[in-house]
Amino acid sequence: MSPAKKKQRTYDQAKIRAAVTAQFGHVAAAVGELGPEQLARPSGLGHWDVGELAAHIAWIADSLAAGLARPPGAVAELSAVEWPFATASLAGKISEAARETLAGAPLPELFERAGTRMAEALEAAPGHRVMDLWIGDMTLADFLVTRTVELVVHTDDLNRAADLGIPLDRQALAACTRLLADALAVKAPGGSVEVRIPPFAVVQCVEGPRHTRGTPPNVVETDPLTWLRLATGRTGWAEALDAAEVSAGGERADLSGLLPLMR
Repeated sequence: MSPAKKKQRTYDQAKIRAAVTAQFGHVAAAVGELGPEQLARPSGLGHWDVGELAAHIAWIADSLAAGLARPPGAVAELSAVEWPFATASLAGKISEAARETLAGAPLPELFERAGTRMAEALEAAPGHRVMDLWIGDMTLADFLVTRTVELVVHTDDLNRAADLGIPLDRQALAACTRLLADALAVKAPGGSVEVRIPPFAVVQCVEGPRHTRGTPPNVVETDPLTWLRLATGRTGWAEALDAAEVSAGGERADLSGLLPLMR
């Protein structure tokens, strides 16, 4: 079933706004404490060091405010669940724009400025506002759900690269987990495999016999952090299996050919 025909998950707009704001605040508080040695560490994301990754997170908030400052689009072209598949072609453009926007200012200043701009823009914008975006026009409500993915995934990147313990807002982690799980079901529609990511998501996917009662014959289960790492290519399927971070039972339960969803 196509994304347009399949019933889409809904999100509480107030909770998503609060989650985005909270997760950005957690990162801002931690970044202000980073020393030169931590900032210079490799981030694990291409050529970026930790300082550049942190600046990119500031840009996520700054670019949201900038998007809301542009004239609105006419009609939404992209839903939240389609967003993961549209990001790869823009990676270079986003990286360049972030460097141009944020060059030269100290990180605490970048975060303070971006956080203020984002808060002011969100205060004035309703969820149904259509945003004119490079990736395709989206409603603000849908775009904010995608911001939970960006913020949670990059917070996890920072935690691993710089030995930090930045908290993950529960609502942001839940939305990130659910969006990426739903994207898997869009990529591989069907009902032969049940993917469980407790406590936040359960989806069925992959063509084949659909179970109707009892325990399904093909089950994949993992935790939210492992799931987002699998979905974004931070962790490989075989690596997660070997580390017992994911369990997979049944002849159709191998998701290696479907992951990552984002690169």
